[in-house]
Amino acid sequence: MSDALLETIAGKPVLRFERRLAHPPAKVWRAITRPEELKHWFPAVLETEPRAGAPITFTFMEEDPPEVTEGEVVEVDEPKVFAYTWGEDMLRWELVPDGEGTLLVFTQTISESTGGVLAAGRNAAGWDECLRLFVARLDGATVEPTPREEVMAGIQSYIDKFGVGEPEVTEREVRVRRDLVWAPAEQVWQVLTGDGAAPGEPAPQFAIVDQLGAATVTTAERPTVLECDTATDGRIRWEITESTAGYVVTVTHTGAAADVADAWRRRVDELFAAVHGLKR
Repeated sequence: MSDALLETIAGKPVLRFERRLAHPPAKVWRAITRPEELKHWFPAVLETEPRAGAPITFTFMEEDPPEVTEGEVVEVDEPKVFAYTWGEDMLRWELVPDGEGTLLVFTQTISESTGGVLAAGRNAAGWDECLRLFVARLDGATVEPTPREEVMAGIQSYIDKFGVGEPEVTEREVRVRRDLVWAPAEQVWQVLTGDGAAPGEPAPQFAIVDQLGAATVTTAERPTVLECDTATDGRIRWEITESTAGYVVTVTHTGAAADVADAWRRRVDELFAAVHGLKR
């Protein structure tokens, strides 16, 4: 299995996946368009008809109540191209004859409403799992879902590969942002603060990096905002925000020297790993 690639096309992040399949395009086409096949590997229940302009619904039945989003078929060229929107994202499936088999090229254009480039790691790992089940279905094999811990480790691996967790460094300021997937804010807060932080107290050890001197908590708005001041190294602000795509953590160090940027990246890596029970 080849890893996903992350490209930027027309200013938008696009994930690209390729799979060489030992099956003719007609069989693969059925697997990407027919509900009775999609239910074995696609992440939601997809209902539509294969014609341009047809509406699509995507239903997550495991939610209570079921969560429904909408899209529209954009292009149908059987058995070559099937493209449609999912919310504001674009999914495109292209089937290319490859000897007696098929080269599948699948791309996802990730919109800002579903996390933008920050969500590339989670989407890449998620589609890797779906495509693993997809290939097994085509091959007539039975496979078990990948354990959650391995999927989360895959997300971290893609974050590292794509460089989407790299610090933003400007004059005297360092900022690191990270998609935390669906880890609740309260859970993140507990890891960040050790379940305790109040103004006037020493900053929790996890909330600062080793290069800094002592710091004091100035703001603690559980479970979303933690601010700490240092005597000589500026101010640190942690924010945990929720969007339609999950949770994002942002740490901003104002008054920072550029040489602490990598330390902050490592600290956010450690936070992600601790929240999701991963080893770093």
